[in-house]
Amino acid sequence: MRGKEDMLGQVWLLNVWASWCVSCRDEHPVLVEFAKRNVVPIYGLNYKDKPDDALAWLRQFGDPYTASIVDRDGRVGIDYGVYGVPETFVIYKAGVIRYKQIGPITPAALQNKILPLIEQLKQS
Repeated sequence: MRGKEDMLGQVWLLNVWASWCVSCRDEHPVLVEFAKRNVVPIYGLNYKDKPDDALAWLRQFGDPYTASIVDRDGRVGIDYGVYGVPETFVIYKAGVIRYKQIGPITPAALQNKILPLIEQLKQS
């Protein structure tokens, strides 16, 4: 993952996911397609998962992440207020959370909420 200094003033997504998460499987193709557009970096937080299972998942379904970190015991998730997966955060400037998507990102949520917010934040 890039250093915190590299991300200051940037807009980015943090997607909390796990290979055991059924809803993550529904969301994943949306993230893979969105990542191809290079709108913002997407960082993954692999939540309470086995590293080998997570790597196999990314090999099988595609890897939309600039980087993905492992949160095996859920402690990083606690810092973000995660209580389930998937969850996605739009983050801006010095780690300020501007939006939290609880549940899977759908094409409608991406188009109607997340993308407009990203564009607004990029302009400010």
